[in-house]
Amino acid sequence: MSNGEKDKLGELMHSARIARELEWVRKHEEELLAKLRLRTKAGEQNASCPECDKKLVEDAEHGTGGLVCPERHGAWLSWDTIVKMLDRLAHPESK
Repeated sequence: MSNGEKDKLGELMHSARIARELEWVRKHEEELLAKLRLRTKAGEQNASCPECDKKLVEDAEHGTGGLVCPERHGAWLSWDTIVKMLDRLAHPESK
């Protein structure tokens, strides 16, 4: 096998490994979101983190209006909050 063929094989193996890792992350995030959606549908007023099951707290410190995991596993925002944050990023001079 020539060096060029070895390089191509190495690149293919690397790409395959990255693809497997990305697929695992996608599935893991889908599972966490599914858990969170089920809890929301079940009518839980005090939502909990799908990762550690601790109650989510309001994020008053950063002014986002969302809920965050106290263990820093994630943040959950309403669509309106996301739009406001994107607007702030697009127009930083108009605070």
